[in-house]
Amino acid sequence: MGRILGLDYGAKTVGVAVSDPLGITAQGVETIHRKSENKLRQTLARIEELVRDYDVETIVLGLPVRLSGEIGDRAVKTLEFREMLERRTGRRIIMWDERLTTVAADRVLDEAKVARTDRKEVIDMLAAVFILQGYMDSLALSGHSESDAGE
Repeated sequence: MGRILGLDYGAKTVGVAVSDPLGITAQGVETIHRKSENKLRQTLARIEELVRDYDVETIVLGLPVRLSGEIGDRAVKTLEFREMLERRTGRRIIMWDERLTTVAADRVLDEAKVARTDRKEVIDMLAAVFILQGYMDSLALSGHSESDAGE
C-alpha cells in the first residue's frame, strides 16, 4: 500500500504532510513556497517528486470551504489546482473540508509557545498534517482502509 500525501494549498505556499507507511499518523514534510499565486510549475514538479519519493498512492487536498459551507474564490482556485495535480501525478485526489485546520494549527503553535514571527514557516505544513490526519482518522472510524476508500 502506498502512502497518502496531505496538502494545504494557499495563495503562495503549499503545506505538505505524508502518512507513515501504515497509514496511521501524519507527519509534516515541508512548506513549498512560490513567488506568485499563478506560478505553479515548480510547485507541481516538487509535488511530483514527493509522490515518487514517498511512493504516494493518494493525495488529500484541503478544500477551504467557508464556514457557511459556501464555495468561495479560494476553494475555486483549489479545485483548479486539483485538476492540475491529477494531470501531473496521475494519482487519485481526495478533497477534504479544511475548515478550521489553520485555526487548530495556530492553537497548537500557541500552546507550544512558538513566537508569532516563527509561525509562517510551519503553519501551512501543520495545517496539512491536520488535513491528512483528519482524513486518515475518518477512514479508521469507518473501518475502511485507504485501498477501499472511495469505492
